[in-house]
Amino acid sequence: MKFISTEDYYHMSRVAANIISAQVIMKPSCVLGLATGSTPLGIYKQLIRWYEKGDLDFSQVTTINLDEYKALSPDNNQSYRYFMNENFFNHINIPKGKTYVPNGLELNEAKACSDYNSIIQSAHGIDLQLLGIGLNGHIGFNEPGGAFEKETHCVDLAESTIQANARFFQSFDDVPKQAYTMGIKSIMQAKKILVVVSGANKADIVKEAFFGPVTPKVPASILQLHPDTTIIGDKDAFQKVRDSI
Repeated sequence: MKFISTEDYYHMSRVAANIISAQVIMKPSCVLGLATGSTPLGIYKQLIRWYEKGDLDFSQVTTINLDEYKALSPDNNQSYRYFMNENFFNHINIPKGKTYVPNGLELNEAKACSDYNSIIQSAHGIDLQLLGIGLNGHIGFNEPGGAFEKETHCVDLAESTIQANARFFQSFDDVPKQAYTMGIKSIMQAKKILVVVSGANKADIVKEAFFGPVTPKVPASILQLHPDTTIIGDKDAFQKVRDSI
């Protein structure tokens, strides 16, 4: 694992965007695995700036997102499809038909998961997978549990994840309790993995996930076994592991 420590969120985002832009330039038809949430927003803003300057061309890129809430429509402003369109896809020249997010409206769990596994397989592998990490160590919506889930599956969201997401919804009752997520096996098959982590509230999980035992109780710990993982964090997120990186 490679660790890159940055001064703050802005610089973390810029370094991560540099790595993603290099991937797009080196392989214009690359497959990017993308993430949602607050942490990647600065990365997407930087990539949009470089696209607007004429430095990047996304016309041949395929993207595969990690997850989507079950039962939310793509035009719901809390869906991850909506998030990606508003914060990235609508501002670059990527064909929408080459941007994939699990179908939250497919209530048949087996079909939704099988369909998404087929999409991942037909892309012939993810070149670079962008990840954030949850306070409980989840990646995508692979929550702590007794085993590492392999492929796309429907997950009951952990109470801590539901609580963390509640701020985005008008009522706690509106917060989705289930989601479709890419599995650990699919994530680990990516050629490169890029993890971004920011803020002092992530300091404990950074230490536990990347310097503790590999266990499904901390899903991100599996990344210790990937041959090409880079973790970019600001100094607050890395405050408990400074002497180890």
